[in-house]
Amino acid sequence: MKKILIFILFVFSVSAIQAQEINWMSMNEALKAQKKNPKKIFVDAYTDWCGPCKMLDKNTFSNKDVAAYINKHYYAVKFNAEGNEVINFKDKVFKNPGYDPEKKGRNAIHEFTQAMGVSAYPTMVFFDENAGFLTPVKGYLTPQKLEIFLKIFATDDYKKVKTDEDWKKYQEEFESTFSS
Repeated sequence: MKKILIFILFVFSVSAIQAQEINWMSMNEALKAQKKNPKKIFVDAYTDWCGPCKMLDKNTFSNKDVAAYINKHYYAVKFNAEGNEVINFKDKVFKNPGYDPEKKGRNAIHEFTQAMGVSAYPTMVFFDENAGFLTPVKGYLTPQKLEIFLKIFATDDYKKVKTDEDWKKYQEEFESTFSS
């Protein structure tokens, strides 16, 4: 009986370690949290119909290193780029006036999607500690490809990268530590 109990506890503890998840929130929640405790914001702009968005969730955001890093250094926002959430950002209200709840597949583009410069899905958008826009990063990325972006913004190294040559050098010298 004691061995069975130890085995069960072991299985649950291993599962808990492997199943670390990103602590997603809404943009409004992230902005509110940022006022109390300044931290950068990482936005996953996705759509329900987007295949690469689903792959990002399954293969990249479920990676324990990605999840741990995002949770430690960012407020993580899951934002439906064609949804109907109302966003209050920098004294402006962003909505999706063309949103149709009956529509299956593609829907109208949210005003906040356009404000962030999102033109493809998935796109991950980075904001600084004061909700200042940094940059969008388009497309599906593996954990190792996302890692360089997560780290350059979290560490403020992006402030040192001023030219294409600087970016090329940064990439060449970057050492990935995330597991596959």
